[in-house]
Amino acid sequence: MYRFLLTPRWWGINVFVVLAIPFCVFMGSWQLGRFEDRVQAHESAKEQVAEQNEERSAAAKEGSAAKAKPLDSLLPVDKETSGELTRATGRYGEQMLVPDRKLDDKSGFYVLTLLRTDSGKSLPVVRGWLPGNASAAKAPAAPKGEVTVVGSLQASESPGSNGVSAAGGLPKGQLGAISSASLVNLVPDDLYDAWITLDKGDSGMKAVPASAPNNTGLDLKAFQNLGYTGEWFVFAAFVLFMWFRLFRREKEFARDARLGLVPEQATPGAPAAELR
Repeated sequence: MYRFLLTPRWWGINVFVVLAIPFCVFMGSWQLGRFEDRVQAHESAKEQVAEQNEERSAAAKEGSAAKAKPLDSLLPVDKETSGELTRATGRYGEQMLVPDRKLDDKSGFYVLTLLRTDSGKSLPVVRGWLPGNASAAKAPAAPKGEVTVVGSLQASESPGSNGVSAAGGLPKGQLGAISSASLVNLVPDDLYDAWITLDKGDSGMKAVPASAPNNTGLDLKAFQNLGYTGEWFVFAAFVLFMWFRLFRREKEFARDARLGLVPEQATPGAPAAELR
């Protein structure tokens, strides 16, 4: 009854199934591993940020920048240096506001001021957070003269990620994402591809906590990996289901042919008119 399995047609089908199912399972497992890696990176980043914020709070209470490293020694920003306590010296220049930022579940805005350093480059410094709608009248002016700032180093933000607004058309003096790419068309300064958030809010403002490094959160890519995992396992199940369905149809056809219910020259899947 099962001699049809030895035909060239079924050899091709069986070889395809034998190769396709392990491949689908392998790809599904690989995508699942990618998702688990992102989850682990997310948890590690949260722990790293929590530790860095504790160190930052301790340094702010001590009023000392002894633990802070020079800015240039931590650049370029990566997953290891993001959140590190750093210091920079210079003079404050142009000030801008970053609207629609939440802190302690309250909506408000960041006050960002460019620090012109001795190197000639300007460093975006988030001096603090204020509640309510962004308003230049509410934002306190930056200190005059040369200052040394201490804060957590952060990588440039990307619009649409980690809660950063991707909306455009902001009023003059405001920006959506803190990055050199966003600032380059707004200010004439040569900019660092990084920014810092002060360990202690300036002029009575609340300090903005450091955030996790880029690409370490449970973002859309992470859930895409999880979705692809399901797809590959579904493909494997579908291949097995189709093989079983073809096998059952072929077996029934062979049985009917043996009982003389169909002509010998008929083939599985032939139109009904050919079987009359």
